[in-house]
Amino acid sequence: QVHIVESGGGLVQSGGSLRLSCVASGTIFSIETMGWYRQAPGQQRELVATVTSSGSTNYDGSVKGRFTISRDNAKNTVHLQMNGLEPEDTAVYYCKAIVESSGTHFQYWGQGTQVTVSS
Repeated sequence: QVHIVESGGGLVQSGGSLRLSCVASGTIFSIETMGWYRQAPGQQRELVATVTSSGSTNYDGSVKGRFTISRDNAKNTVHLQMNGLEPEDTAVYYCKAIVESSGTHFQYWGQGTQVTVSS
């Protein structure tokens, strides 16, 4: 079993910054990809940024240049540094880990952390 726990959300004014953290724990053999997704009220969950075990990153166009994803493979953690936050970034942010075990891939989600950006 793998547990995903996010932290670092909160309320910030437009233009401010927040840093989200996510840690995976449990029986983990190999985490291939870790990433952040977000879901605003009435909207579908959408990708924010992902990072592979080799360090390759992928960003949604709306956050490119403002958000930075980073990962510590030894600690099974991933961070999301969010700068220049805008009210449109308000959402619940979820961390996802794709774990490989004996040739099978499993995905695990955290419970989410709320990010609110006031104008």
